[in-house]
Amino acid sequence: MDESTSRVRQKGDIENTSDGIGRWWVYLAVAVGGTWLFWLPAIALGVRFDSAVGLVLLLIGLAVPGVAGIGFVYLVYDERGRSDFWNRVVNPRRVGLRWLVVILLVPLGISVLAGVADLLLGGTGPAWGEGVTEFGVNPLAILPALFFATLPPILEELGWRGYALDRLQLKWSALSASLILGIVWALWHLPLFFIEGSFQHDAVGFATTGFWLFMVGIVALSFAFTWIYNNTERSILGIIILHGWVNFTAEIIVVPDPLYYGLWFVLAGAIVAIWGAKTMTAADEVPHPPLSSNP
Repeated sequence: MDESTSRVRQKGDIENTSDGIGRWWVYLAVAVGGTWLFWLPAIALGVRFDSAVGLVLLLIGLAVPGVAGIGFVYLVYDERGRSDFWNRVVNPRRVGLRWLVVILLVPLGISVLAGVADLLLGGTGPAWGEGVTEFGVNPLAILPALFFATLPPILEELGWRGYALDRLQLKWSALSASLILGIVWALWHLPLFFIEGSFQHDAVGFATTGFWLFMVGIVALSFAFTWIYNNTERSILGIIILHGWVNFTAEIIVVPDPLYYGLWFVLAGAIVAIWGAKTMTAADEVPHPPLSSNP
């Protein structure tokens, strides 16, 4: 049996593990349904997310993708796959200095370029976020930006990229996997637009121009996340840093949404054009989870 035949057989073995329980759509249904199980009652009961009860519901909902991701890892993979998962969470060597610089520069560059473009088009240019402008008077004003830069990325990415992206890329190209995961990731946020006290409800609003930009912008972000993930040996840590830094830069540097999300689409197109739709890397195959040690 040649290497290519072995790789195809083993890849199929991973996909069929646990009689289909580990398939990508099963995880995504659990992640979205589990989160909505806590967020939809907040809508029905009129609970605000800036209340004590609302904050609990918000945090539990945020945790579902990551908790489900860990659960699916332990259901689907053997000891090698489980060890690989935690190594991807804690091992900075997978990221490397080069890609760490990329992770830090890309979101910052997107915000700065959007601000510069706004100036050139006659706008006011970039502005500091509320947390930055009030920091001198009230240092606690920076806490919302720090919150969105730390906890949600950890809770989400243990599942979205930590589990789902691998499963998607067993069957689909990096481009298709990014599109599918990006759409689901965007829809996962939908209840937040109906719950008072959330950023999506209070600052964006449902069915507004900002709403549509937010939803399609998440899909564009998904392409950048896949690109980083596939080029950092499937590093979950790298994606958590990227997700957190995207959130933080968006909180501290305020620029017009059309330019901001438009540049993420430009980046997504450049990634596909330069690295290719199949893997978004220089390699011919996307990186996959370690193969089962079972015969």
